[in-house]
Amino acid sequence: MMASRHVPGRAALAVAERSRGAVGAPGLTVLGCGSALPGRRITNDDMAQMVETSDEWISTRTGIRARYWCDRAAGENQRSLAAEAARRALAASGVAADEIGICLVATFTPEHATPSTACLLQRDLGLPEDALCLDVNAACAGFVYALYTASCLLSVDSHRFALVVGAEELSRVMDMGDRSTCVLFGDGAGAAVVELDPVGPGLSAVWGSRGNDDALVAGGPGTERPPYLAMDGRAVFRFATEVLPACTKEVLARAGIGPDEVDRYVFHQANKRIVDVAVRKLHLDPARCAGNIDHTGNTSAASVPLLLDELVRAGEVRSGDRVVLAGFGAGLTWAGCLVTMGPLGN
Repeated sequence: MMASRHVPGRAALAVAERSRGAVGAPGLTVLGCGSALPGRRITNDDMAQMVETSDEWISTRTGIRARYWCDRAAGENQRSLAAEAARRALAASGVAADEIGICLVATFTPEHATPSTACLLQRDLGLPEDALCLDVNAACAGFVYALYTASCLLSVDSHRFALVVGAEELSRVMDMGDRSTCVLFGDGAGAAVVELDPVGPGLSAVWGSRGNDDALVAGGPGTERPPYLAMDGRAVFRFATEVLPACTKEVLARAGIGPDEVDRYVFHQANKRIVDVAVRKLHLDPARCAGNIDHTGNTSAASVPLLLDELVRAGEVRSGDRVVLAGFGAGLTWAGCLVTMGPLGN
């Protein structure tokens, strides 16, 4: 475990929240969602065959019972998951690929440093050549960062629709000798097709960052850090249980609505205990804060869109619903926003 140099306390977070975010950001309507998981399901009992652990140890500390890992021999990787989730989102939205003007992919585990996953999706999906395509790296907050970026770009772009994807292959950057981290993470992708909402509520976006490369870090070429994920679990838990409720409160305040006026809260699935603490602090109805960490694990930037798509497919998020999305992770970063669900076919 590494010691964290600086994790924000309550007073510091309050200052950061006042200085960051966007009150007047245009609203977004989600027109369709999609998700993709690899075919290889890894249970906690499977993990116990790889590292010294047990189902009881993992599930009581995290809420995780299984996760999915890519099978590269079968052609599964971060890019293939991103493409499949995107295709499903396009099909659900009724928007054709050639109508997409912006494609953003939130990830920190791309197939290549360059070209970006978003650029490769332009080719794989047949998006227009004048589509603005780029990757966004804000770790587990990345999908919400990308949604806000999409709203800003749509407001000045001649195109009507944006495709926003969160996709990760975390199994590729895990230290299988560290039981405190390797049991947490899974692979997956989620996507949404969105458009600006000129008459509905604003996005009420909130975000923040506080540089910290000790609490949660993955190294890369040219660095002294190992290529796998390393985490100070206690520091991340303290950070997350402060920033998740604070970020959510700020989204509600900027939207001018109360907690009961939100139909669903879709929180990043890092650890069930973190979400449970946030729900208690916010005095939310747990039924409005359903999670999926038990069968997906922590999928970083894919977590929020994966859960959103699951809720839509289960009929638990419906047309016209107002949904708060919030993520937090390495950086350290956090972000939250309010979106409205479009027709969705329900």
